[in-house]
This record gives sequence, structure tokens and C-alpha cells, in this order.
Amino acid sequence: MKSYTRLLTIAGSDSGGGAGIQADLKTFSACGCYGMSGITALTAQNTRGVTAIHPVPLDFLEAQLRAVFDDIGVDAIKIGMLHSAEVISCVAGLLREYNCQRVVLDPVMVATSGDKLIQDDAIQAMKELLFPVVDLITPNIPEAQLLLGRKIENDQQLRGACRDLVTAHSTAVLLKAGHLTGEELQDVLLTAPGATEHVYSSKRLYTKNTHGTGCTLSSAIAAFWGRGLELAEAVGKAETYLHQAIEAGADYVIGDGHGPVHHFHAIWR
Repeated sequence: MKSYTRLLTIAGSDSGGGAGIQADLKTFSACGCYGMSGITALTAQNTRGVTAIHPVPLDFLEAQLRAVFDDIGVDAIKIGMLHSAEVISCVAGLLREYNCQRVVLDPVMVATSGDKLIQDDAIQAMKELLFPVVDLITPNIPEAQLLLGRKIENDQQLRGACRDLVTAHSTAVLLKAGHLTGEELQDVLLTAPGATEHVYSSKRLYTKNTHGTGCTLSSAIAAFWGRGLELAEAVGKAETYLHQAIEAGADYVIGDGHGPVHHFHAIWR
């Protein structure tokens, strides 16, 4: 009998389809996995921004996740928007109860449009409750700055921030360089204090169609990791997938703001 690589996303829904649950499921599919979801919140959202957020009741979120864990099981998990400390506590407790492995957390705090997506007390809850039960976090520079309480303005500071996050939270960290200036971007992966850094270089692409890039990258990492690759190799393949998705989607026009990447660039144009 054949079996799927089973991927679960725990995140918010984006009604515009470019980020959140929708981007995650597209990415899982494009990367050869079977996608499932636990929706934490509904957002009224388009390429211009977020106009409303409707939280899913905690008992229903828990019911969604238990339904997946108790019957289907998972090979890897991607976590995105967790808007409150209560939601973070619920998810962290279930990850611990089910001894989940290969958990990738994209610590979503601010949308591409600049809209804030997380409550203030949730940041501390994320550090204390969620970081200890995940295997990789994938912050961008604004998120890393919130977590560390300091500015990151160049490659050297980015590498130092990555080391400090790994040391402070005992989890692997992929720190993304997209908010720095320059033509070449160097994302840095560190799996443990004192471990060898893995650097992923890419050429900057100039396009406004970057909505959901963080969701897409973390989902692709989970997909390739769940399929059996070692983490550093999974990150490398995910970085390549995202770069190609941004490049393929750069010339499309959808909405008036930040459009999505082309998740299925390898299948249709």
C-alpha cells in the first residue's frame, strides 16, 4: 500500500489566498505532500492588508488537531499565526502530549502589509511555552528584533542574532535576511550552539508579489523535512522552491497591493 507524507499546518486563514493556511496547503501539495489544517483564526484579508480577524474558539481548535492526530497522524508540522497567549498554550500542550516531531514555527507577528497579527502578551507566551516544543523557528528580521529587543542592520548582526536566539531558546533557527539591503541575501541556519552555520545565498528579486513568502518557506521546509531529508538539505530545497516561486509570480497582476508567489510554478505557468 502507498502512503502519503502527512503535513499539518496550524495557522490562520487568509481569505485572499496568498498567505496562511491557503499558502501552506498549496506549498505542501506542490512539494509532494498531503496537507491537513488546524485553523486558529479567520482573517478578512487581501493584497492590501488585513481588515478583520475572527479567532476560532479554543475548544474547536483543539478538536481539529485531535481529529488529525488521533486518526491520520503527521510526519511534520508547520505553525503560523497564533494570535493570543491562550492559543499558544493550547497548541504547545498538544504538541507535547502527542510528542510531535519536525515542527517548524514561523513566528508570525507582522503581515507583509505592516498589519500586526499578534497580541503583546503572546510574544512572551511564544518564548516560554512554544519554543521549547518546536524544532525550528524561521523569523524574519523584524520578528527577530522583537524577540531579542535590538536592531539587526547587517549580515554580521544577523549572524550574531541567530546565535543568540539558538542559545536562548535551545531550538534550531533559520534567520531570514530579506529585510537587509543589498543585491545578495544570505539566510543563516544554526541547529545548535556551536554548530556549523549553514548559509543560503540568493539574488534579490524586485517584485511587489511577496505576500506569504514566510508561510511558503516554512511550509516547504516542513514538507521536505517530512519527506525524510536532513534539516539543512530540507532548508536548501525550500529556499530554492521559494526563490523560483517568487520569480515565476513576479509578472502576474492580482489585486492592488502585495500579490502572492506562484506556488505551482513547476506544474503550470
